[in-house]
Amino acid sequence: MNSFSLRRAGLAISLACASLSIAAPAHADMEKIRQTGTLKVAVYNEFAPFSANSAGIDVDLGAALAKKLGLKMSLLPFPAGENLNDDLRNMVWKGHYLGYGPADLLMHVPVDQRLAAENDKVEIFAPYHRETVRLIRNSKTIPTFDGFDALAGKNIGVEKISISAMVLLGEQNGKFRDNIKIYATPIEALEDLKAGKLDAVMANQSEIESVFKDDANFPVSAVSFQRLPHKGWVVGMAVKKDEKELARLLQTATDELIASGELAKIFAKYGVHVVTP
Repeated sequence: MNSFSLRRAGLAISLACASLSIAAPAHADMEKIRQTGTLKVAVYNEFAPFSANSAGIDVDLGAALAKKLGLKMSLLPFPAGENLNDDLRNMVWKGHYLGYGPADLLMHVPVDQRLAAENDKVEIFAPYHRETVRLIRNSKTIPTFDGFDALAGKNIGVEKISISAMVLLGEQNGKFRDNIKIYATPIEALEDLKAGKLDAVMANQSEIESVFKDDANFPVSAVSFQRLPHKGWVVGMAVKKDEKELARLLQTATDELIASGELAKIFAKYGVHVVTP
């Protein structure tokens, strides 16, 4: 799999939304971070609006967290591995065999009990957003949407190797397969919808908002699939398991950004409404 493993992982997520309480003595690596004055933050490549071309919500959030800790941010964009376990190994606790990583902090990690249990060398914590899959349509070509039958004969865009693609391609025994167009990124599909080349797109709510804002000509609808988490999935961040002090400081900083409204402002900069867990 490629850089879309994070979105694909949502199919298997059983959500763990509770905030984590973290308290433990400092670890030597936290002292090293203070000495360097830099927090190394890993973000996914090609993951707009959260991180793409060294910009996005996760990039700004990482910088805000570093500032809260009295540090500068050193950004480490990376291509996702075969699965999330690879990403956690490469970017959090071990480093990639090609020589990059690990970082001090990995952004946009699903806060999921099973994922945490499979990765006992990392601490997953500080949930800051709930993501959901939605369908956006051109109201001129699809005036109403009261179920997937409304999509019959319509051109629908999805991102390759994504949650949206996997569930829609299998819907009603592949009924819509011939009318589905696969895109390298969801942003490309959404731009084609805006240009009139598609009738609808299934993508993450944040991706839709970043392109369309609140355009009344393109209504957004909830969708329901048996394999799709009903309430979406929660994302947070991850550090090494023994980095208790760093995790505690980042959790406090995240809470402060949420309480002050700064997190909402970061999301709004990219046209996205934050949904705090």
